[in-house]
Amino acid sequence: MATKTCILQILTLISISCLLPLANSIHFNYPTVFNFGDSNSDTGNLVSAGIETLAPPNGQSYFKTPSGRYCDGRLIVDFLMDAMDLPFLNAYLDSVGMPSFRKGCNFAAAGATILPASPTSVCPFSFGVQVSQFLRFKARVLELLAKGKKFDKYLPTEDFFGKGLYMFDIGQNDIAGAFYSKTLDQILASIPTILAEFETGIKRLYDQGARNFWIHNTGPVGCLTQNVAKFGTDPSKLDEQGCVSAHNQAAKTFNLQLHALSKKLQGQYTDANVTYVDIFSIKSSLIANYSKNGFEQPIMACCGYGGPPLNYDSQISCGQTKVLNGSSVTAKGCSDSSEYVSWDGIHYTEAANQFVSSKILTGIYSDPPFSDQMPFLLNLKF
Repeated sequence: MATKTCILQILTLISISCLLPLANSIHFNYPTVFNFGDSNSDTGNLVSAGIETLAPPNGQSYFKTPSGRYCDGRLIVDFLMDAMDLPFLNAYLDSVGMPSFRKGCNFAAAGATILPASPTSVCPFSFGVQVSQFLRFKARVLELLAKGKKFDKYLPTEDFFGKGLYMFDIGQNDIAGAFYSKTLDQILASIPTILAEFETGIKRLYDQGARNFWIHNTGPVGCLTQNVAKFGTDPSKLDEQGCVSAHNQAAKTFNLQLHALSKKLQGQYTDANVTYVDIFSIKSSLIANYSKNGFEQPIMACCGYGGPPLNYDSQISCGQTKVLNGSSVTAKGCSDSSEYVSWDGIHYTEAANQFVSSKILTGIYSDPPFSDQMPFLLNLKF
């Protein structure tokens, strides 16, 4: 049902795009992609680092086995790579199976924050560390390329680093995680510090020759099952969609300042392309109009424990079996994940990721927009 809805929407938007004026825009002919982020785009780094393991039913809808992704199938980054006719990104830390990095590399890690990790952080691979990993990756690639052609099919060429697309989807954990120890006012006051750290990372990449930046803002974290379960027990704390109002207010404020930073970078780096993508609006619209968009459950988790209304228990994650209150229980998947927006209470289902991706690719949620690139949608594989 969700797939049919997406196809209809894409076809409609293609026809509408013929009426839109051409815009200054990016072009989807990148030879390689370098991605930085958290679990929304992690294709296996945290699992490859040995910090966490993922059990079935993770991966059930597409890979048919856990793939290092916190999802039943593909992530937004997977659909975007497909749209650019590029292979899925291998995780930087995945050393088994002779991964090819010629068309790109993924540095995103589940639990990552923009701010430096603390001793109690879930993930040590904060944004600054991911940028440092990229710098190490680039230096090592150039060393190997200088030794001859035997590594060529596995590594990007030197010019790919300047021509490639640098994608970012990070900040959700800085906002959502802060609510466990800070007030809303304290979180709002911390946003400039968070974004200063992000700007520093962008500058380091620019100084290394990066010129094409694609920046996702953060989604409506107040609508994540985990946050509704923890912070939404008082109905007065929820909005009309059943989402935690304070969390979404923080996300909106973060996004306003991230957008302003993106505009600043657009003016500062005149030889670069900086594209800001409004993920918040897409995801908020999906949740507010879930039924019209082909979904049946906007907030309840597909894979979890506890049953309706949320099917989420923070003590047991998707696929795990634990003893709770003296009984052995398992967080199981639902019968049809395409009916759900939330996969495990924190991350989206493949169906929801596909919906979000189809909206991103219209170009109308981006600044600058890229509506003149709509014909490439005809090549979509999903």
